[in-house]
Amino acid sequence: MLEEILAAGFAELSLSVDERAIPRYRRYYDALAAQNKVMNLTAIDGEADSARLHFLDSAALLTLADFRGKSVIDVGSGAGFPGLALKVAEPDMRLTLLDSLDKRVRFLRGLADELGFEDVDCLHARAEEAPPELRESFDIACSRAVARLNLLCELCLPFVRTGGLFLAMKGPGAEEETREAARAIRLLGGELERVALYPIPGTETRHSAVMIRKVRETPKSYPRRWAQIKKQPL
Repeated sequence: MLEEILAAGFAELSLSVDERAIPRYRRYYDALAAQNKVMNLTAIDGEADSARLHFLDSAALLTLADFRGKSVIDVGSGAGFPGLALKVAEPDMRLTLLDSLDKRVRFLRGLADELGFEDVDCLHARAEEAPPELRESFDIACSRAVARLNLLCELCLPFVRTGGLFLAMKGPGAEEETREAARAIRLLGGELERVALYPIPGTETRHSAVMIRKVRETPKSYPRRWAQIKKQPL
């Protein structure tokens, strides 16, 4: 079932993936389902929902931006969405998965090895406490279901080089969050490019990707500590 759903979904998205992608998604799903029995990685269960709401939802970002040859950081990776699922569909990208929970990072590291990816770095750190060498060093930062956009911008935009892109995955109604985050985007060196609605193949669901271009360096005073970010959002 998973293989058929993915093949149909990629066709619907007009995405061409190499012959290794769908077998890799099968290994990904099997590892995720097994680990989810002993560790709360995802509330989405079953082959059909995982194929559509995890794998195809993540891969749909490839219709919005060019990831080929890019350095990408997934902030708050969780079970690897969208970052590792994107890597399966577009292996010609250099990926860093960042998560604050060590057991999730260990799962991701083992999974990346199992999928045959040698150019995936899995880091255990909070975004606002990440190693300084990561600052302004990525072409693309992406994140899904981590925080409201005004908070998320402060966590993610410092990672993006000038000229790069931050993609925040949101539900279908991202307009309010985007308006709320306008000041944060500006202060952190970003500029709203567009809010793209995209379909999830095989469903009636449409999700949003808030696309923010990095137009200048983020001031060195950001990001602040998480307690301050939450208490005094930009």
